[in-house]
Parts: sequence; structure tokens; C-alpha cells
Amino acid sequence: MPRSPLFGRRIHISGSVAIDPAVATAADVTAARDLVVGTVRALMRLGANFVVPVDAEPLRADGMPICFDWLIWRTIKESLSLRPRDVPGPLAIAVQHHKSEEQVPPEHVELWDELRESQLVRIENAAQWNMNSRRMEAQARYGDILVTLGGTEGVLYLANLYHAAGKPVVPLNLPITSENAGSRKLHAFGMASGNSRRLFQIADGGGSHDWINRISFPTRQAVPDRIRVLVELLESLERPTAFAVRLLDQEHSEYAAVQDFFDTVVQPVLENEFGYRLMVIDGRQAYEHARIDEEIFAKLHRASVVVADITGSRPNCFLELGYALGRSLQTIVTARKGADTPFDITTLAGLRWRTDGGAEQRRQAFREHWEAVRDRPPLVDVEGLIP
Repeated sequence: MPRSPLFGRRIHISGSVAIDPAVATAADVTAARDLVVGTVRALMRLGANFVVPVDAEPLRADGMPICFDWLIWRTIKESLSLRPRDVPGPLAIAVQHHKSEEQVPPEHVELWDELRESQLVRIENAAQWNMNSRRMEAQARYGDILVTLGGTEGVLYLANLYHAAGKPVVPLNLPITSENAGSRKLHAFGMASGNSRRLFQIADGGGSHDWINRISFPTRQAVPDRIRVLVELLESLERPTAFAVRLLDQEHSEYAAVQDFFDTVVQPVLENEFGYRLMVIDGRQAYEHARIDEEIFAKLHRASVVVADITGSRPNCFLELGYALGRSLQTIVTARKGADTPFDITTLAGLRWRTDGGAEQRRQAFREHWEAVRDRPPLVDVEGLIP
């Protein structure tokens, strides 16, 4: 059975319900919570991972939780038997602040202690102050896909962070907040056909606008059907982009070696094993922008990872590499072993790839290098003046 496109990807489900029961009825909140539980269980079966905050759990006057985070944590714990054994971990990134441990609700302490002491959860701390913006920045950094429901300004802020990073935002239009707030506002934005692709893109040229309409769940639609449609959408999303910075001049003496490296090593590993879509802008694909340089930098700006091969020492490659590093994108620098380069790529933990040896041997060298450098910090610390 083929793996789901969601295998190993981190899903972030974020939102909240209105405090006023007249805006979000108990029945609508219950339906939303049932959808979250069913979606998490379905994603567990498919081998997805999660990003989940750790915080307090405020309640409405009727006793219903305003947020979904502890519901997600409990569902993850209760669904562990559904998870395939070979999913790369961690199962969940827990984003917290320095007061989170004190604010865990008493009824969830036992659950949290069991999870935090396991190998399934990696805890990331966001700054020392209880600043929601910092925690959201951390969540967006680790998440691959954002699914929103309800919420207010925080959901909009998160959506902007994910969009800026080139990651899909899937907004649900559930009646658990006012129509002009949070996820419902995002969904209304996406209902304009020109905007739907800005929220998310579908693999193989599929229609984002069609999917926005499919997740406009009517009241009569049963929760299991909503879950099925949502998971189908998540599986249909375009894979994260690995942008190739590389020699493209076919007359260049190094072109054949570079092409073989990408055909034999980079593309098979990134696409078939790591789940990325390798993107090369070489003038042979349809453009979304009027100028090729605009096309290149628009795509580079929102890439998930960049493979920058500087074999051939082309000025445009250095320009694009500098842009990727300055934007703090995850960047892998490579060059053919023995090729002349104007700087020592080992200072950037670069890979000198070989042209000899078998294909699997060369791929294994690329895999090992990827694992060694993929989580290194950005070149420049861009933290603000006051954390």
C-alpha cells in the first residue's frame, strides 16, 4: 500500500470558539470538537505528525473549552495504536512558554506528564515571556500545514506566518465564531477564485477553488463526511517545494555532471523519499509572473528548502544562494568535488559530491549530508531587541 502524502508531515490544527454561546451554540461546538477528534485519528492512521501548543484551557460559562489543544493531545494519546511504526518522529512538536507547566489544567496533568516523558514529543520553548506572537512564530516554523477553525486575530496572524513561509493554509467555515473573524474570514477570502491558490495549491494542477467550495460544509453534512473531505483535501495538497539553484546553461562544460547529479541523486531522494517537489525554473514551464527573474524569486521566497549547487560558479546562482541564506531558508549548498568555487563551501557545511561510484552510494552520501545539516540554525540571528 503506497504511503500517504501526509506521511511524516506536521499538521497544525489551530482555532477557538466564541465565548458567547449565542454566537457558537453548544451543538456547533460539539460538532467542531467531533471533527477535530475524527481528523486527528484519521491523520494518525496516515502517519502524519503534529504541532500542538501547551497552555491553559479557558472555559466558557457553559463549561465548554474555548480551545482545541488539549482535545488534540488526548486524541493523539488515545490513537497511538493507529500510527504506522515507521513514521519519522517526533510525533508531535509541543510549543510552550516558561509558564506553560504551571498552567496545565489539573485534569490534563497525568496525560501531559506521560507524553512529555516519552520519545514521541519534542518540546520547543518560545522566548521567556508569555508572548503569543513568539509562540505562533515557533509553531509556524515547525508546522507544514495549517488547518484553522474558528479563532480571531491569532488565527489570522498564524495564517500570515504560514503563507509567508510558502506553507498551505486550510480554513474551515464552521459557525463557531462570527462570520468576519478568524478562520471564517480566511475562508471568505478564499472564496474569490483569484485568492484560493494563495491559501493552498493542489498537486498536479488541481483546482484550489473547487476544494474551497467542498470545505464550505453545509449544516446538513454529517461530521464523518466532513472529516473525509478534509482529509482528502490535505492529501491532495501540493507537496512542499525544494527549490533548485543550479547551472542551467547546456553549453557549459559542467552541465552534464550537474544534470546527472540532480537526476540521479537529488530528485529521487527529495521526491521519492523526503516528500518534496523539486522545482527548477529553466524557462520551460508555465509562468505565473511576467518576468523570469520575478518568477524565480517569487518561487524561491516561499520554498521550504533550497538546494544550491554552485558548480560552474554562475553569478545568478550566487545571487539566489545569498537570497536564500538572507531569508533564513533551509539551504543545502553543494558543488562537484574538484570544481573551482570562489569560496570554501565547507564554511557553510557544504557537500562536495562525486561523479564516480554507484547511484545508491551517491544518494546515501546526499542523505547523510541532509540529515547532518537540515536542522542547523540560520546564518544570522534575527531575534528582536527584546525577546
